[in-house]
Amino acid sequence: MLMFASSSGAYANGLHHRLTSSVQLTTNAAASQAIRIGNSYSVSGSGVNTAVGDNSGQIGSLAAHSSGTAANPVVTATQATNGSAFSFAQSYTAGDAVGSAITIGANPVFGDITTTGVGSGTGTITSAHAITAVGGGSGTSTIGLFVSELTLN
Repeated sequence: MLMFASSSGAYANGLHHRLTSSVQLTTNAAASQAIRIGNSYSVSGSGVNTAVGDNSGQIGSLAAHSSGTAANPVVTATQATNGSAFSFAQSYTAGDAVGSAITIGANPVFGDITTTGVGSGTGTITSAHAITAVGGGSGTSTIGLFVSELTLN
């Protein structure tokens, strides 16, 4: 009988139970990202004669520029053969002008702007391991974690 009591005590020391709780809050500051849009021009077609101004046979191009914005190329197209099939398409995107100064805290007048506001988050843990994790706003991450660990040696 004594042998049983001493062996059960050894097994009781090999059992460990641990409870842990944690809350992680991540809140980013307000931020803006402005991306300057470049100039673009495309043209396609078949069965047409093209001209740019007085120059026949040209299909257009972006003009030289110093401010960042190129002039819109004006291409005229006429049907090559009356009554024949033809197609013609062109597109132009005016790029953003290059500013001489950008003020921190103010968004430049660019075509692609993303702005995020200030986020907020709260988290609480009670002695009973009850977790409350609340995130709010953009750029906020709130994670509540409860771990029950049982180890037997």
